[in-house]
Amino acid sequence: MNEKEILSYIGITTKRKNYDNISRTLAYQKYYFQHREIKWAYLASMVSRNAGWSMTDLQGKWFRKSLTEEQRHLLFLTYERANWMIFQDAFPQLLIYSFSKKFNRPLFHLLPHLQVSRFMEEEWLSFWKEPDLDRLMKALIINEQNVIQKPILEKEPYKSHVFKSIPYKFQDLFHFSTVLFPTLEGSLFGFSVYDFSEITNRIDLGKKLAWLLFESGLYEKFVVFSQSVSHTGSRYDYEFLFPDKRKRETPLLRTTYPIISHSLDEGKEDWFHGQNTKKWFKEIKIPKKYELTFWFKHKQDQLHMLTLLQEYWKQRK
Repeated sequence: MNEKEILSYIGITTKRKNYDNISRTLAYQKYYFQHREIKWAYLASMVSRNAGWSMTDLQGKWFRKSLTEEQRHLLFLTYERANWMIFQDAFPQLLIYSFSKKFNRPLFHLLPHLQVSRFMEEEWLSFWKEPDLDRLMKALIINEQNVIQKPILEKEPYKSHVFKSIPYKFQDLFHFSTVLFPTLEGSLFGFSVYDFSEITNRIDLGKKLAWLLFESGLYEKFVVFSQSVSHTGSRYDYEFLFPDKRKRETPLLRTTYPIISHSLDEGKEDWFHGQNTKKWFKEIKIPKKYELTFWFKHKQDQLHMLTLLQEYWKQRK
């Protein structure tokens, strides 16, 4: 294959696998087990599962009571757009790396043709010369959060109608913005992020989740779960494993949402302009509490109670 054919293949493949949340999740996971040195791909697959669960939450029993249809639709579009953009940027990088391995020569000079940041071109070249698995994983975390910062977090209608809205701040206040990694034993592990709109907070969350996935001693349990339980987009993917046998309260993603057609904004700008990124590579302090099974159930019960109270006061008016 010549370089033009490689770029064409990457464009077609990325579009096909960026179909919806489920296809993205599976693509990340499959790639990781073919190239285990690219740890970010597995992290992305597990975080992508959480994005799917958050999407179907919006059509579940409780959010349908607490949020208007317009609010739920905009929140869904926010999740969908952000995850589409990350995949559209990151998966071509992963494919360039796999082609580089195949031909035994670096092909990262092709990344600008795929609208990938100069920051990542330099990181991939560095990785090719001296592989540092954790450095590359952190670089990809930093890149993905910068990719969505201006187009999603700082752009209307998302900025004012989502990230500054009362329903979003309500979720943020009670730490419902939590990423969970389940096990077949019915346990949940994870971390929360407060003030999701701050890029450093999201990068720190990514680094905490990377630690949890690869360094906490729970890696094998997470792998067994992800390889045993198909991703449907419903939280019932792990709730059915709870000893108290909870009922399904969220639907399947593909029976709930239509396929959303996306396109990249014209004149997409590179977020990297030579600025200092050292602060984002620094080690972070890992909270001692990351087993969240009881916490999650308690927070869900809190949400249900608050929703019922909200419904009660509406009826009283």
